Amino acid sequence: MCRLFGLTSSPHRTHATFWLLDAPDSLSAQSHREPDGTGLGYFEADGTPEVHKAPIAAYEDRAFAREAREVESATFLAHIRYASTGGLDMRNTHPFEQEGRLFAHNGVIEGLDELDRHLGEDRSLVRGDTDSERFFALVTRETAAHGGDVSAGLAAAARWVAEHLPLFALNIVLTTPDELWALRYPATHELYVLRRPAGGHHGARHLDHAGRYGHLRVRSARLGAIPSVVVASEPMDESPLWRLLDPGELLHVGPDLHTTSRIALPDAPAHPLTLADLRPTAAASQRPA
Repeated sequence: MCRLFGLTSSPHRTHATFWLLDAPDSLSAQSHREPDGTGLGYFEADGTPEVHKAPIAAYEDRAFAREAREVESATFLAHIRYASTGGLDMRNTHPFEQEGRLFAHNGVIEGLDELDRHLGEDRSLVRGDTDSERFFALVTRETAAHGGDVSAGLAAAARWVAEHLPLFALNIVLTTPDELWALRYPATHELYVLRRPAGGHHGARHLDHAGRYGHLRVRSARLGAIPSVVVASEPMDESPLWRLLDPGELLHVGPDLHTTSRIALPDAPAHPLTLADLRPTAAASQRPA
């Protein structure tokens, strides 16, 4: 299953080190499917988005992806991909960038021909083959239609998909230079939020987060002194402050870490999919790693 990780310390810029593939070489690790891609997105001081991606198609790709990356930003977005739609190449690797925003997705949307027709000319925003990037294009269009309101654009795009297309899951993290959004829909996959005080719940620790399956690790000494908000597919430390988002919940973290949330999609998908409905590759990508 794809892994999502979003972090914001806005308005403060933070140095953080990411290991996007740090799995131990053990029989236990080898019993799980290896990731098909990794990506890290962040923003320069002037707001320019930067993305480092590595589609995992060969040993050389895996070696590149394992390199620790120390970057500075107020918001970060990391993604571990298990491919469901689209080949193993750069253009299909998350996160995606459109109009200065970064986006990553975990889940499966089907009915892509209908989605392409609905996008019309906005299909030109899509450079790859994935359902995820197509949905991002719909978010971008709906955001523009709502006067630049990303929360409204995300909710409108998700409602359209929920009403018209076969859907397995639509877990999302979207970032700008100083804001973060997350959506969990429906209850298929988990997505957690941590409102982390300076120093964590102990009050004196830097951030050191590690995914359960070893494919993602994040450290930041700066977060021993300033607060942050983290969104992830799983709790990544022992803090009791992690909260599971409700199905349909849309979370927004503003430039000052002010956090709001609402149930943007209260109804179940009109055309829900189960693992048994998915193509074998897609089904494999949605099972726990």
